[in-house]
This record gives sequence, structure tokens and C-alpha cells, in this order.
Amino acid sequence: MATTKTPQALPHHHVTDVPEPTPGLLGRLGAWSVTHKRHVLLTWLLVVVALGAFAPNVEKALSGAGWQADGSQSVAVRTLAQKYFGGQASSAIEVVVNSKTPLSSAHAVATIHSVEKMLKANSNISEVVSPVPGISISANDQTAIVLGGAASDPNTMVRVADALKGPLAALSSSGITVTATGESVLWSDFNTANRTAMMKSELFSWPVTLAILVLAFGSLVAAGLPLLLTMAGLLSAAGMLDLLTKITPISIWAMNFALMFALALGIDYALFIVVRFRGAHFGRHRDVRHSVAETMDSAGKAVLFSGVTVLISLSSVMVVPSPAFRSMAGGVMLAVAFVLAASLTLLPAVLGHLGDRVDSFALPWVHAGEHRSKRFAKWGELLWRRPLIFGAASLITLIALAVPVLGLKTAMPSIKVVPPSASSRVGYAQVQRAFGVGAPGQLQVIVPASEVTVAQRVLSHDQGIAGVTPPQYSKIDPRLAMMGAVPNVDPSSPSLGATIQRLRSVLPNGSLVGGAPAENYDLQVALASKTPVVIGLVLLLGFLLLVVALRALLIAAIGVLTSLLATAGAFGVARLVFQNGVGHGLLGFVPQGFLDAWGPVFFFAMIFAISMDYTVFLLSSAKEHYEISGDPKEAMVNGIAHSGRVIFSAAVVMIAVFFTFALSGPLPPKEMGITLGVAVFLDAFLVRLVLVPVLLRLTGRAAWWLPARLNKLLPKVNFSHG
Repeated sequence: MATTKTPQALPHHHVTDVPEPTPGLLGRLGAWSVTHKRHVLLTWLLVVVALGAFAPNVEKALSGAGWQADGSQSVAVRTLAQKYFGGQASSAIEVVVNSKTPLSSAHAVATIHSVEKMLKANSNISEVVSPVPGISISANDQTAIVLGGAASDPNTMVRVADALKGPLAALSSSGITVTATGESVLWSDFNTANRTAMMKSELFSWPVTLAILVLAFGSLVAAGLPLLLTMAGLLSAAGMLDLLTKITPISIWAMNFALMFALALGIDYALFIVVRFRGAHFGRHRDVRHSVAETMDSAGKAVLFSGVTVLISLSSVMVVPSPAFRSMAGGVMLAVAFVLAASLTLLPAVLGHLGDRVDSFALPWVHAGEHRSKRFAKWGELLWRRPLIFGAASLITLIALAVPVLGLKTAMPSIKVVPPSASSRVGYAQVQRAFGVGAPGQLQVIVPASEVTVAQRVLSHDQGIAGVTPPQYSKIDPRLAMMGAVPNVDPSSPSLGATIQRLRSVLPNGSLVGGAPAENYDLQVALASKTPVVIGLVLLLGFLLLVVALRALLIAAIGVLTSLLATAGAFGVARLVFQNGVGHGLLGFVPQGFLDAWGPVFFFAMIFAISMDYTVFLLSSAKEHYEISGDPKEAMVNGIAHSGRVIFSAAVVMIAVFFTFALSGPLPPKEMGITLGVAVFLDAFLVRLVLVPVLLRLTGRAAWWLPARLNKLLPKVNFSHG
């Protein structure tokens, strides 16, 4: 009878006999963070406490204006009006006194005097212009406008509006209302409504976020780690923003967007890193230090490239010549930088400290699949077998949603962005009723004094102008004169832009056309001219970064172009909702007939940044397995199996967060919430989890091809770990 060797007789090698692969730079950083966790934790504690001490003051320090096109005619007019015409600039405070009886009554006269006294008492108000019959007193003698000239910059004047609109309203009495309005009051009202709406959204989003994270992680402690990153990044960024306001004005929107991105990226990065750590630590039974090193060499590298992509996308917005846009992008970039730094140092240190306790207070499915999901692996197998069916369905849906974007219209926000009860909107309506539909948007025309007669004739004969005020000659420089031109359309009417452009072309040389509507128009023109530049820069830089990270041309192009497709679909939905008014009753807003002009450029950068986040997670996982196996199927299926759960969970959280902004009062947060929420939905569920895997299936090895010459030039980036 033949004999066989027992297993004990065979040479036996323990897994521990196999030397651990030498970790890369990020792996060594992660391992160092574990062995020096006390120093890392203490350093971050000091940073958060030191910068967080300034965070409570940030909302008061941030500015409310800055929505202008630097170098434009309108900004020049505002500067000249403030300097040479007693502050009668677009940023001046307008006070509407409306009486049921003639303004000549003693009670009305006393009220007007009280208004003037209150304005003169404020050091940021220069000259106070009393109501003038035929100009700022209505024909029925029941409405008058008192003007408080701007003695400070527009950002300060918004704070002046904050301080004055309440006390001015308190001067109202029986039969007489006192209402502050104008551009500065508009921004004051908008910022107030926006702040309230943001707090309401946060109140909903944080519990929803935590609940989804607990379900995704299966552990209360693990679910808290994304919030740890968010708080560390947000407090640090908020404190830094407060310090930076000592150097330059920063828009209050910088904080709003920083909050959103700190939360979104904190969740994304923590999900990816923690899931990979748990897979290495529990799935492979490695010690904490080696588990963290392995995690940071793979997931940490993907997080680093994702963060750099986000920063590059947002930096492209800096080409827009507007302080508000640049400071918003800067604020978000600051938050992203802090969250990224915390992801690469603080999170590994915390994981090193927690070890097995990362799964404390666990749910039954805490270790389901570790970092490789069986469900998403099955999904990947299904896509591999039926690529054309699923790919075509995804592509057709995205194209159908993107088609409406061809008819998208944009314009600067109208008075409808503030609540009907807001002071600026009430005063706006009163001015329209008393002085005409275009009166709240009076244009300011500054001309050489020698050309006043010609300018008056041009303005009075223009088809878009309803009336012209008498010229004012500067007391400081008599060579300058200023006139007001009242449009015959609402200030938010698209036709007003044509009037502004026409006047600038036919008025005498040296003339300048400004005023609040002109400032909006100039910014809209600047945005329209810079949007293609921003989109081109974002796409080009995103492509180049993916080429460096993935070392593959075709898949880098696929990653960028599919992101563009999801973005187009999101804007198509935005057009249907905000331009056409689909579902406006459910969302509680009155459609303006257009999307706010600042939306496309900024939303595009934000959407692309988020979509590239998921792109890097998916394709880095696929590249990791392709490096090991060289098999396109292994790369595609395992790429989905290892990243699908993270993408799915992060997308659900972000959609929930963004859609809570759709509950907000002002229209711009609704536009932002719906557009970004739809974009994340399309990008995660139709692009990253369907279309890109299908394209990986159809392109096979060609997806990972790199020319030999380029191979020598690019840095060696590997995602596989031993």
C-alpha cells in the first residue's frame, strides 16, 4: 500500500517568517504617528485650542460684501462717489420713510429729523442727504428717502446696516414706517437669513450624519472619527480665517462653504482610512503599527491625491476677479488643508491609540466584509458580465439629465434672495411703488463737468431710462459731476444689462456708469468670461494629477470626462428646478427664471472636487489590484469590492448633508444644496459605481497603458502594499 506524507512532515513556514514590505513615505509617516501618538495628539490639541480660541469671533469678523468685479467701471464709480460726492455710493444706507398722511405733517417731519440724527451719529456715515421734492419725495408726498453716505468700505457698511436697521425701524410709529434698504442692507439681511438657515441645516445634518456613519461603520467609536476630523479641521480653519481678516476682508460665505467641505471630506477620508485599517488589523490580524503603515501606504496615498485634487480644483476659482469668490475658495482650501493634514497625522495617531477599541460599542455587522465587501464584489462581477446593459442605462440617464443645461440662463441674484419680511425687501417694494419700477436700481453716472449737457441729453433720450436726476458737482473736485439715471425696468431684469452696455458706448469720453445694478452686471460679465477658463483649468489640472497618480492616460481621461458628465446632469436638474420652477412649491421658493450667475463657476469647482474624491478612491483601489495581478478583471472587480462600500456610505452622508441645505430659507443655499446633492448622487451611483467600472471592463489593459517615454518622466507611484 502506498504511503503518503503527513502535513507535519512537509516543510512549514509561518506567515510571520515572511518579511514585512518596507513602507513608503506615507506608511512611515503613519507608523511614526503611531509610535509618537502622544506628541501628535498633543500637537493637534494645541493647534485646535490655539486657533479654536479665535473661532467664536469669526462670523463677526467676516465680511458681508465683496460681490464685485475688481477693475470694473462700477467699482470705479463707487470709489469716486464715496470720495468726491459725500459717500453717495451704492453702499450708502437708504432709509425709506412712508406715511399714510402727507410728509409735511409735524409728525412726519419729526420722524425724518430723527432718522437724519441717527445717521449723523454713526461715524461710518459721511454726508446725510435730506429728501428733495421731485427727486427723493414721491409725487403723492407720502414716501421719502433719506440717504446716509458711505464713509467706509462696502464690508464695513454691511456691518453699519446690521447696527442701524433695527434702531431705524424702531422710529416707526402709528401711520409712519421707517425702513432701511439699499445694497448694504440687502447683504445684511441676506447674511442674517443665511446664518439662520445654516444653523437650521446643521441642526438637521449632524444627527443624520452620525446615524448614517454608525450604520456604515457598525461601531459608535469608529463613526465618531470622521466627526473628529471635521471638528479639528473646522475649528482650526475658522480660527485661521479670523486671523486672516486682520490682513484682508474675507466673505462670510467662506465659513459656510468651509463647514460643508470640512464635514464632507472629513467623512470621506475617515471612511476610506478607517475601513482599510480595520481590514488590515482585524482582517489580516496584524499589529496596530503595521496595520496603520499598510493603510497609509494605500488608502493614505489615495487621500493625499484626493486632497491635492480638491485644492487644485478650488484654486482655479482664484482667476475670477472678485474678492468674494477668491475668499470663498481660500476659506474652503484652508479647511481642506487642515482636514487633509489631520487625516495623514491625527487619524493614524488616534487609530494607534485605539487599536482594537476602534470597534467599541459595535453593532452585529461591524466586521461584515472588513475592507472587502462581498456585495460590491458581486456587483462588480455582474457589471463585468453585462457591461453594455448597465453602461448604456447609466449613460442614457446622464445624457437625458444633462440636455436641459443647454438652455440654462444665469443672472445676478434679485431681491427675492431675502425673505419678504426683510427690511431691504420691504423698502425696495416701497421705493418701487412710490418712484417707479426701476427706482431701487438707480444707475450712477459720473462724467466730466464739461460734458454734463451732452450726458444729460444722451440719458434722457435713451430707451432704457425713465428719468434723470439733476447733476451734482463735486465740492472736492469741481471737474466731476454725477447724475442718477432711473431704469424703466426692474433692477434684476436681464434687459438692464443691455442698457448699461449701450450707455457706456454712447456717453461722452471719460464717463463712467455704475450703481448697484451695474456692479451686478459687471460681475456677471466677469463670471461669464472666466467660467470657461475655470472649467478648462480644473479639467486640465485634474487630468494631469490623475495621470501622475494612476500612471495611465486613458483611465485618467475617463475619470475626468465622466466627472464632467455628472456635473452637466446636475446643472440640468438645477435648470429644471430653479429656472423652470419644477418643485418650487415643495422647496418653498419663488423661481427667478434663472440660476444665480455665481453658481456655475463655483458649483462646478466644488462638484468636480467631490467627484474626483470618489474617482481617486475607486481608481486607486483598481490600480492597486492591477499592480499585483496585471488582470483587468481583478482590478475592476476588486476595485469596486474595496471602495464601493466607502463611496456608497460617503455619498449617502453627503447627499443628506447637501439636501438639508435645500430646507434653508434663502434661495442661494437651496441652489447649492440641490445642485451639489444631485451631483453627488449622479456621480457616486451612476458614474463611479456603474459607468467607470463598465469602461474599465470595455477598455481592458488599454485603460492602464502608459507610453514608455512618459513612464520615465513620471514619479513612481504605487498603491499596492506587499
